[in-house]
Amino acid sequence: MSELTLAKANTIIEIALAKAAEQKFKPLAVVVLDAGGHTIALQRQDGAPFMRHEVAAGKAFGAIAMGSSSRALGQAAIERPHFFQGLAGVSGGRIIPVPGGVLIRDASGAAVGSVGISGDTSDNDEAAAVAGIEAAGFTAGV
Repeated sequence: MSELTLAKANTIIEIALAKAAEQKFKPLAVVVLDAGGHTIALQRQDGAPFMRHEVAAGKAFGAIAMGSSSRALGQAAIERPHFFQGLAGVSGGRIIPVPGGVLIRDASGAAVGSVGISGDTSDNDEAAAVAGIEAAGFTAGV
């Protein structure tokens, strides 16, 4: 199992922000969580609204807490709204079920953490997360 270190978390953020710059995305916030949902690293770009890091954290938290990308959680929220009402309650409202929260999987397929990004469209947020995860030597669980 590959460990999700601070150095690798910083690589994820660096590459995600480089992808955003290359694609001319709006300013982003990027959060990397470990397998227990604890923050390893966080950056909010200049010009990103101050709540973006909390939205990014909610995307990442939902992904690692439920073992599924926030894109998949969004679809499940549509299909099973009562379940998600309960999930929102037990999580203290921390889960944001829209694309941009991606699992970080090691070579064995184990989820070692997650990335959440917010600031541009949800699809662009997710693309930046995937770029960062892959650059750090992990597999993105989208």
